[in-house]
Amino acid sequence: MNAIEFRNITKEFPGIRANEDISFTVKKGSIHALIGENGAGKSTLMSILFGLYEPTAGEILINENKVFFKGPNDANALGIGMVHQHFKLVDVYSNLDNIILGAEWTKKGYIIDRNIAIKKIKALQEIYDLHFDLNQKSGQATVAVQQKVEIMKMLYRDNDILIFDEPTAVLTEEEIQGLLKSFKIFKASGKTIVFISHKLKEIEQVADYATILRKGKVAGNFEMKNSKMEQIIEAMVGSKVEVIQNDGKKYSDDIIFELEGISTKKEYKNLHDLSLKIHSGEIFAIAGVEGNGQNELEKVCSGMIKPSAGKISMKIANASGEGKSLVDITNVNVYKRSKSKMAYVPADRHHHGLILDYSIHENAIIRRLWDPQFQKMGFLKKSAIRKYVDQIIKEYDVRGSHNGYGFARSMSGGNQQKFIVGREFTSEHDFIIIVQPTRGLDIGAINNIHNRILAEKAAGKAILLISYELDEVIALADTIAVINEGHLMLTKPARELTRAEIGKYMISSAKNKGGVNAK
Repeated sequence: MNAIEFRNITKEFPGIRANEDISFTVKKGSIHALIGENGAGKSTLMSILFGLYEPTAGEILINENKVFFKGPNDANALGIGMVHQHFKLVDVYSNLDNIILGAEWTKKGYIIDRNIAIKKIKALQEIYDLHFDLNQKSGQATVAVQQKVEIMKMLYRDNDILIFDEPTAVLTEEEIQGLLKSFKIFKASGKTIVFISHKLKEIEQVADYATILRKGKVAGNFEMKNSKMEQIIEAMVGSKVEVIQNDGKKYSDDIIFELEGISTKKEYKNLHDLSLKIHSGEIFAIAGVEGNGQNELEKVCSGMIKPSAGKISMKIANASGEGKSLVDITNVNVYKRSKSKMAYVPADRHHHGLILDYSIHENAIIRRLWDPQFQKMGFLKKSAIRKYVDQIIKEYDVRGSHNGYGFARSMSGGNQQKFIVGREFTSEHDFIIIVQPTRGLDIGAINNIHNRILAEKAAGKAILLISYELDEVIALADTIAVINEGHLMLTKPARELTRAEIGKYMISSAKNKGGVNAK
């Protein structure tokens, strides 16, 4: 029996056809992956299924009955729930109150009876192995706990069709495995799971079926046990994908960026006496389990926070205009570092990479308003800005921007990421901080960005790469340092390290530190 059937679904927005004549089925009690390039229409289709959008044409059947949703409440009433890529929680509410919001048990018609809800939720936590503190404020919870709260919202409402939009994009490897284990438990209990993902290893691990969307259309349907990943990749991107690898060519001895004895206080995970040097033409990669000081290192290097001890230096042009030298920038702010030819792709694209309610044109120059390329005597050069944005859109395949006039908020997460990467890579810089550059991207976009990172190396740029994707670190790095509990446990040339050795230092205690900080 089919839990879901899409029949000729088309969805149009002004100037964009997000979905075109989409038809496929999802079997009841199965795990069905929805795969495709960024901007292929996956989130739009799931938003239609959840009642957030009405289709322009076509129809949906749930349990072989035609349905029409006026909103998410209609979808919920038919047992459909959704965990969005960006969670829909009220930060100041407890986890409990976020779960029951809109579905509260009451006594005397108006008094909320939390005890009944707590009893039901605790029973569900035992059944589905989803344990977390109900009294904790959601805004203070980790991303993994926030996701569990979102999942519990669906289970609490007795949803049988569970939709997940990029559920593993912000999780650690351990948390990912926990979520995939939950998928199997949901399936065993008879629930139907539809999840959007770009991570082919996860799809191979848990999916029964997969549907590929490309440019808003169905490009293929696969039963996973009878399919090869090569077939799926080719259907997704329209061609075979090349393997990207650093060629290992020696970088310069010219130091562009240096940390000496950097420590922090009062941060979530303080840094402890970190030292490193990054040279012209070197990709210096930080590996480690998320939450071990990467966020603090990113903020210290970019200028968002000041270290409590230590020195930060960067090679910049001398005031005389003749030559460059290493200069202490420890107390220099983000804006001045940008003017000194530092580029920055942040981990948090919504808070540090974009102003969501500004247009793409405005976001393109927000860090470069001083640049004579874009302004003269305080007046913006609009034609130059349009030309620059058109270049980014074309070279980085940014979709959904309405030719740069649309708001950043209107683009998918993957296209927002491609735009930020394009903006920073095309800026004038000698040193670039790149954090999680391919989070939420499809395999074609990942390869494009990896190629461009290697092109940065070839052009002599100094690159600090912070990534939780170990495959990405190994493929791109000249030098790898492992961060653990705010310490650099190990710093070695990438060619001298094995995956097993990196993994050992990622999970060992910082008290048993076996490496050195600086090269």
